[in-house]
Amino acid sequence: MTSTAAAWLLKTEPSSYSFADLARDGRARWDGVANPVALANLRRARLGDPCVLYHPGKEKAAVGTATIARAAYRHPDDAGDWVVDLEAGAALARPVTLAELKADPAFAACPLVRQGRLSFVPLTREEHARLLALAASR
Repeated sequence: MTSTAAAWLLKTEPSSYSFADLARDGRARWDGVANPVALANLRRARLGDPCVLYHPGKEKAAVGTATIARAAYRHPDDAGDWVVDLEAGAALARPVTLAELKADPAFAACPLVRQGRLSFVPLTREEHARLLALAASR
């Protein structure tokens, strides 16, 4: 992998565009990232990087997986905006809540926990593996 993160966690309000919407569509342009730090993260994402989709709001949980299908590029309708394309993966076996992540020492330094407002968050290899392990546990 050529990006500086092992994986990415992307936040999306289910009422705007949910993981179920991505799963239905198969592939989608990921836009609307405005925070400068989140935007810098988006621009570091590379083709093939794994992603975890997270629903904030009432759910506050990681719910599914995806892959970067096209690295960062200028939005065709707004040259000032950067986007990536995502390819849908699978729903997680069970949602992993923010409370679980905050309680797990593996996520102590994770920007999801430290900078909660970021919508495009880097995950280390260890954080990504741990999140997937939590999703697989009952």
